[in-house]
Amino acid sequence: MDNSPSKKVWLKFKRNKLAFSGLIFILLLMLMGVLGYLIMPDDSPNANVQILQLNKKKPGSTFTFLIISRKPKIEKLNFFERMLNGQTPSFKSIPITSYQIKDKDVFVQEYIGEDEKAKETRYELKDLCPSCVLPSKIGTPQALFEENNIYTHTYILGTDIYGRDLLSRLILGIRVSLSVGLMAVLISLFIGVSLGAIAGYFGGRVDAAISWFMNVVWSLPSLLLVIAISFALGKGFWQIFIAVGLSTWVDVARLVRGQVMALKEVEFVEAARALGFSTSRTIIKHILPNIAGPILVVASSNFASAILLETGLSFLGFGAQPPMPSWGSMIKEHYGYIIMDAAYLAVLPGLAIMFTVYAFNVLAIGLRDAFDVKGQNVTV
Repeated sequence: MDNSPSKKVWLKFKRNKLAFSGLIFILLLMLMGVLGYLIMPDDSPNANVQILQLNKKKPGSTFTFLIISRKPKIEKLNFFERMLNGQTPSFKSIPITSYQIKDKDVFVQEYIGEDEKAKETRYELKDLCPSCVLPSKIGTPQALFEENNIYTHTYILGTDIYGRDLLSRLILGIRVSLSVGLMAVLISLFIGVSLGAIAGYFGGRVDAAISWFMNVVWSLPSLLLVIAISFALGKGFWQIFIAVGLSTWVDVARLVRGQVMALKEVEFVEAARALGFSTSRTIIKHILPNIAGPILVVASSNFASAILLETGLSFLGFGAQPPMPSWGSMIKEHYGYIIMDAAYLAVLPGLAIMFTVYAFNVLAIGLRDAFDVKGQNVTV
C-alpha cells in the first residue's frame, strides 16, 4: 500500500470535488487548445473567414452555401501543420436561399440579409461544376451540382460582427489565454524562485536589497506595469509573455524567501553544509524540493492572474493583434451589443474568461488544502 506523501496529497486533493472539477475543466481546455483547428468548424488560419452578409447571426443559425470558385493551387497541409496553423480554404462560397438550373445556366438567389430582398445572380453551369456538363453515369447534372457545389453549415454559437464563426474563435482563444498563462508563470517562477531563494538563504544586505526591489515592484499596479512593459517592448504576442511574467513574480519571490528562511536552519540543511555541498546544490537539491507544494499553489493562482492580465491587455489593444482571436479583444469588439439583441457576442467570451479563472482559483485552493500538513490526515 502506497503511503508516500505525494499519494496522500493526491487522495486529499481528490476529496475536494470542486477543486477536482476545476482540474478536469482545465484539462479539457488544454485538450481543446492543443487540438485547435482539428475540432473547429472554421479551420482557416485564425478562424478568419468573413461573410459580412451573415454578421450577428443567432446561435444555431443554419445557412445554405454555394461554392462559386475553387483554388487548386492551395497546398494541403499534413495533420500536425493543420493542427498548429490551420488550413487555407480551397474554395470560395456565398450564402444562398435557393437556386435553379436551367439548361446550362444556374440562377441563384443570394442571401444578403434578413430584411433585404434576395439578389438573383446567373452563373454558367460549366464554370461552377465542369463535371456536371459532361456525360456521366453517376447521376443527373442536378445531383452532381448539389454534391459538388452545395453544402449547409450551422453556426452553433452564431457569428460575430464580421460574419466569422464565434465557436471557432472562442476555441482558438483558448490557445492565447493558456499559452500566455503558461509562459508568464514559467517566467515568474524562474525570477521569483531565484531571487526569493537567494534573499532567504543569504540574508543580510543581499536580503535587504532584494526585498527593497520586491517592495518597489509590488507597490506598482500590475496592469499599469504590464502596459508600461508592453509600451517598451511593442505590441505583439510574445511581448505579452514577457510583460505578464515580469509583473507576477513578486508573489513567488516573497513566498520562496519566507520558506527558505524557515528551512535554512533545519538539520538536513546543516548536514548538507557539513558535508561540504555547494550553496547552489543545497538550495536546489535540498531546500526547493521541500517547498514545491506552496510554489505550486502560488503558480496556480498566478496562472489565473496572468489570464486576467492578458484579457485586460487585449481589451485595451496591447495584447494579441487582429485577426488573432483573443477573449479580451472579442469583448472589446462586441461590448456595445450587450444592451442590444446580440449580447451573446460579448457574454460568451466573458463567460469563458470567468469559468477559466474560477477553475484555476479553485484548483489553487484545493492544492493549498491538500499540501496543508496541519490538516486532517488521509486514511489509505
